Amino acid sequence: MENNSQFIADLLYLLSVTGLEDLPKILVYLIPIVLSWFIYKKLKNKKEHAAQKLLEESRAAGYFEPTSLHPVIDRNICLGCATCVDACPEGNVLGVINEKAQLVNPAHCIGHGACKNACPTDAITLVLGTEKRGVDIPNLQPNFETNVPGVFVAGELGGMGLIRNAVEQGRQAMESIAKSVSTTDSKAPYDVVIIGAGPAGFSATLYAHEHNLKYVALEQETLGGAVAHYPRGKIVMTAPLKLPIIGQVKLGEISKEVLINFWRDAEQKSGIRINSKERMEKVDRVEDGYVVTTPKTAYHTKTVLLAIGRRGTPRKLGIPGEETSKVVYRLDDPTQYRHRNVLIVGGGNSALEAALAISEEPNAKVTLSYRGTAFQNANPRNIAAVDEAAKAGRIQILMQSNVKRIGNRDAGILYQGREIDIPNDNVIVCAGGVLPTAILKDIGIEVETKYGTAYN
Repeated sequence: MENNSQFIADLLYLLSVTGLEDLPKILVYLIPIVLSWFIYKKLKNKKEHAAQKLLEESRAAGYFEPTSLHPVIDRNICLGCATCVDACPEGNVLGVINEKAQLVNPAHCIGHGACKNACPTDAITLVLGTEKRGVDIPNLQPNFETNVPGVFVAGELGGMGLIRNAVEQGRQAMESIAKSVSTTDSKAPYDVVIIGAGPAGFSATLYAHEHNLKYVALEQETLGGAVAHYPRGKIVMTAPLKLPIIGQVKLGEISKEVLINFWRDAEQKSGIRINSKERMEKVDRVEDGYVVTTPKTAYHTKTVLLAIGRRGTPRKLGIPGEETSKVVYRLDDPTQYRHRNVLIVGGGNSALEAALAISEEPNAKVTLSYRGTAFQNANPRNIAAVDEAAKAGRIQILMQSNVKRIGNRDAGILYQGREIDIPNDNVIVCAGGVLPTAILKDIGIEVETKYGTAYN
């Protein structure tokens, strides 16, 4: 408002001191400038209004605490230039309000860090946690080793959500492990067990393979870890990266599909071995190393690299039939559920968004089962969209219901005091996850809670 008043005042002053004979000449130049200024202000006000609306929606929905590495803006040196807003690959995380940049949709921030790199005045600091919501981070030495000798951590679990940096951490951690195992007297058959095949784990596996380490790489789901389960088309990269064996890769800003396809191609060409669908159950310390136990077997190893994400292991229902292949815990691609009867379990945003996405596929029949009386933990926009889809007959909603069994072609649900059977081809369980903090503490790893601590 102050800038607007000054501009108008300067304009009036200019007109007041201009002679009548010079007025036509002045107007020739002045009119385009004034029109450009008003168009600029109109567009700027429109963007600020949209940012303000998104900010209010985020606060109303209770999604105002960032869940990962995120920016904090120093308002004293912020210019309000919107460079950070334009640089963010997510597109709707930052906004300019009252001439200053700020987080307007914090829950969508996944720690790209592009905003910090773009800021011309260095007004942005990337931090972990907030004053209200702490983030548990394991204490690590410079070589990524924890307080437990022989156990290393890299990637998102250590607070690094940036893919390119997680890739570099995986390489550096494995470099430290290679030095460690070269001096150990352990007779364990494996040098390292790598747990997780996200950015850090994938990079670590490439390094282990390149340097002829005796390794096992475990991934409880599929190659890519949490990245593989991002929404379709989500931008995941912002800069080139360097991978062991592969070398320098200039990917730039790409979607998660392009990145996953690149990783799959690199997996095949490099000859690395990743045991997908094999989940680590526990890590036990023994005299000459560690024993990593999975549902399939146990691995005796000299060292362990934890490259798991912060989302942890999906929470399961613990019911008959859940172990079948028709049950998954995240939505990957809605198109695979065309002409299918799909049961979605849960009442959060992931469940509602999965139901909405699948309901738009041809001849898909979606049933949404939730044990609560209302979708209290979901975004109001998602709730409204699901309600509309239910009214249109695209989604069947069963509130206060519990899935009791999963059969080959049906599912049994306890609903309104009686068990009903519904035709079913696929089940997606969106019941949250078991955070890995307990796993770390069981191993003996010291964990510190960060409350808005700057990430170095």
